[in-house]
Amino acid sequence: MTYTLIGICVVVFLLQLVLPGVTNAFIYAPFFTAGVEGAVPAQPWRMLTAAFLHSPGSYLHIAFNMYALYILGKVLEPALGRARFLALYLISALGGSVGVLLLTGNPGQGVVGASGAVFGLFGALFIVQRKRGADVRQIVVLIAINAALGFLVPSIAWQAHLGGLIAGAACAAVIAYAPRGPRQARLQWLGLGGVVVVLILLTLLGVSLLPF
Repeated sequence: MTYTLIGICVVVFLLQLVLPGVTNAFIYAPFFTAGVEGAVPAQPWRMLTAAFLHSPGSYLHIAFNMYALYILGKVLEPALGRARFLALYLISALGGSVGVLLLTGNPGQGVVGASGAVFGLFGALFIVQRKRGADVRQIVVLIAINAALGFLVPSIAWQAHLGGLIAGAACAAVIAYAPRGPRQARLQWLGLGGVVVVLILLTLLGVSLLPF
């Protein structure tokens, strides 16, 4: 699944380079969640599609995200299983967009990139390793460094990083701490569904706070 996600992002990036309209069709900005009456229809699916886009003007953007996805996926996918790993990734991506919706000061500012989902994987790795009793200091340092870059570099959406990190950590906590037994898998999926419900409720809150 890690390689599949990387492949999708790379193919979409190549399409962005060849067909500039692809970026405009799938980029996310908070106003797309609810739409603008008489001007822009509601397109909430962009909260997920933007996570598969990257800045066409920066090869470093996609290179860093795909490298991080590869490294984190090699650890997390075998530990969680393909389905749970995919759910973690997508929910983290959604969490990143919710973070942008709630925290951005400019609802018209477009964002792209898998960094929200990647930060979700960072948060998940922290939870999983802590549950195993492993030393998590290096993970904390990596999260702190990357989070700091979000505040220091103007073009990086720290809101997506924060939203993805929290969503990913929540997903991993649900998976890692579900009681063992025959109902464990069901409880894990119910817990992941609960995280999605919370994100939907936060989305509705964010929409109610938009200035239009």
